[in-house]
Amino acid sequence: MVAPSPYSLIATDLDGTLLRDDDTLSERSLAALARAGRAGARHLVVTGRPAPRVRPLLDDLGCTGLAVCGQGAQVYDAGADRLLWSVTLDRELAETALGKIEAEVGQVYAAVDQDGVDGLTLIEPGYLMPHPTLPALRVARRDDLWCAPISKVLLRHHTLSDDELAATARSVVGSLATVTMSGPGTVELQPCGVTKATGLALAAGHLGLSPGQAIAFGDMPNDIPMFEWAAHGVAMANAHPELKALADEITASNEDDGIAVVLERLFD
Repeated sequence: MVAPSPYSLIATDLDGTLLRDDDTLSERSLAALARAGRAGARHLVVTGRPAPRVRPLLDDLGCTGLAVCGQGAQVYDAGADRLLWSVTLDRELAETALGKIEAEVGQVYAAVDQDGVDGLTLIEPGYLMPHPTLPALRVARRDDLWCAPISKVLLRHHTLSDDELAATARSVVGSLATVTMSGPGTVELQPCGVTKATGLALAAGHLGLSPGQAIAFGDMPNDIPMFEWAAHGVAMANAHPELKALADEITASNEDDGIAVVLERLFD
């Protein structure tokens, strides 16, 4: 019999956390999550990826429940293939925010994730996808990015580091949007006030679970709100220093099954 654990909710980021660097799931991680599930714990994926880009991974996880997508802007019901909740980023505000950023740092290259379960990822000329395995549609010009409602904007700069670009964006964007950094080459603008904790709180409430019952795993600064919400935050060995500084615990890297290492201990 699996021993009781103080955590009934396991919230995991995907990229750099649950996923290995080649975007695959290890058998050890899958087995550890399954063992926790048999003990009654619920697993929630909490990711920056939009719902359409998460669906295949949820299939691999055997997940037919909820997932938090789009940096918290979407709560997705995998079994019904529908959004229980979503919030969009006003496109005029997004354009204004981009203009303010470019006034400070020069040209940036942008992409957007469209809202909805079938929303596309659109990229403007010059933008390079940080995850080449994810599908994206290249458009002819920036104006084409705004053809439909969006959940977020992704930004890249040809010389600035992610930390530098994110810091500058935060200093000039103000209340136009929330600025996050979710991975190498991934600085994002999302609706003001929306974070991973926003979506996680909504999904947990739907399941009747509270922060005190939650353990969260992540690797980047966009996971900070999730760590602040959950009772226990676990940073991967490969995590950004800003997240490690706030973590309650540091585990092995995503390549070394860091989530499984913790879950095997908790659900011994």
